[in-house]
Amino acid sequence: MINASNLLPVARTQKPHGIRGELVLLFDRKEYAELDTDDYFLEIDGIPVPFRVEAFTFVTATTARVKFEDVDDEQTAARYTGLEVLLPRELVLESGEEMDADWHSFTGYTVTDQHGVTLGVIDEVDDATINVLFIVRDGDKEHLIPATEDFIVAVDETNRTLEMFIPEGLIEE
Repeated sequence: MINASNLLPVARTQKPHGIRGELVLLFDRKEYAELDTDDYFLEIDGIPVPFRVEAFTFVTATTARVKFEDVDDEQTAARYTGLEVLLPRELVLESGEEMDADWHSFTGYTVTDQHGVTLGVIDEVDDATINVLFIVRDGDKEHLIPATEDFIVAVDETNRTLEMFIPEGLIEE
């Protein structure tokens, strides 16, 4: 079973297409749509569930119709609309250097500041505005840290840690 922290969001399921159980996927980036995979994970009730791809047809550069195994009619497909679509982190990161700047790839990383103090784990990335934020959680504490290369001091992919320079006053004690 794959750990949810090893998955990255790449798309959302949209409406069913036709009567044979196809779903429309809207990808966050065209590079994600071009990834070759046999399985996608749909996040159902917070749990990533694997779905085997039976057929895949591009509609535009960022949308595709996907037929999953065992989803054979419009009613079944309708149950899977509006869900986050995930892929393994390694597959997403292998797809090219230009995608390395995708802030979602740091989800699950432990953040330490310039003094070696652990601030918590990046639980999610808020990219709803132009100012992307890491949402870092440590127990019941939550820190919003700007996701910017200017703040990143070091990245340790093996240990999944991110050392950041945190300006004074950004984190409340």
